[in-house]
Amino acid sequence: MNDKLKDPLTDALFDAILALNSREECYCLFEDLCTISEIKSLAQRLQIASLLYQGRTYAEIFEITGVSTATISRVNRSLEYGADGYRTVLQRMENPAASSSSVDK
Repeated sequence: MNDKLKDPLTDALFDAILALNSREECYCLFEDLCTISEIKSLAQRLQIASLLYQGRTYAEIFEITGVSTATISRVNRSLEYGADGYRTVLQRMENPAASSSSVDK
């Protein structure tokens, strides 16, 4: 984890997200918190990570999403060398029953 990211305000943000109970509550919070463009950008990054995780090529991802290879490369770098956030979420989405219910506070 990037120590530059961790601070009380960011902890409060993540605690707020963890307090949500449904997709509808997520929509409401993120609509208040972010612009539509920011939400769409985050969603697209997760889609790119999922496609990379599935073994899709940059060319296939470009054809599916229309995003630049630079964006695909940035997501790939995070997927391969980042804090494993994408990998954790993608594995849990793949197998929800195996998800841990514990949360670090």
